[in-house]
Amino acid sequence: RTLAASVSLAARPVAAPRRAAARAPARSSSVVVKAEGATAEATDVYEVTLPKSVALQLKFARGNDGGAYCVFVPDETEFDAFEIGDKILAVSASFGNEVWDADSYGQVIYAIKNRNGDIYLKMMKMNGDISALEQSEKSSAMKAERAGGNYGAGTKEMQMQNYSKKKELEVQRLDMFDEAIALYNKKDFDNALIIFEEVAALEPKNFMSDNFQTATEVYKVTMYNIACCFSKLGQLDNSLQALKKCMGAGWTDYKKIRTDPSLAEVRTSPNFKAMIDKFDEPLINENAIKFVKGIFGGGK
Repeated sequence: RTLAASVSLAARPVAAPRRAAARAPARSSSVVVKAEGATAEATDVYEVTLPKSVALQLKFARGNDGGAYCVFVPDETEFDAFEIGDKILAVSASFGNEVWDADSYGQVIYAIKNRNGDIYLKMMKMNGDISALEQSEKSSAMKAERAGGNYGAGTKEMQMQNYSKKKELEVQRLDMFDEAIALYNKKDFDNALIIFEEVAALEPKNFMSDNFQTATEVYKVTMYNIACCFSKLGQLDNSLQALKKCMGAGWTDYKKIRTDPSLAEVRTSPNFKAMIDKFDEPLINENAIKFVKGIFGGGK
């Protein structure tokens, strides 16, 4: 199955993000925390409003249920309400005063990245439970065999189950990729972004290919297409960040980045050249050319 950036592939309908009731604008750009309930169970819910620059310091990952879970919390007072493992239930819409139910990880990341104002998050307190972020559970038979240093039916069965789940996930991921490409080609960049973010989040942990690549081709092409979407939407900083992740993961087609019409907008960014030159250093140093021209009176 061949992956390509910005090509026409099969598609299926995509539902628009489900929205919750609208809320009033944030009263200020300061942190606002509101707790619901007083029990210490995993059903505790709290609400936080953060400036976007602060909210972006939090890191989220896709859980086994497709939701967005907190995986990194800075050690600063603005984040006292958060714990690793907490789940996002609702998030500010990408613009305006609406709130979107956090139906999927991709939708949440899209909303946070595209919003210009403060970020509202409705969170479920999980009290340190990170089971939703674990890829698979070992059966009791497998645990017993491993503890005894043995390899038996329990271990073999679990390995077969994990292999089957892995293959199913790979097929699901490629279907989602095709869906996002189709939306991109229809110029529905917003919904394409939501699904591309989902595809990127499904990158296998600790991946290592036969030639020692640490990222899958799906991830690299997906990050490239995320950069294209943001460029088309005029979100140049987000596009640059996606390109940086794309090249950091091993993308080496620098000529395409420098010439692709889909990235025309981001190439106008004053930060584009410095960023790509870190990965693709020009064959002839421009400073050296200017120096030689200066010696021989070549002007600028």
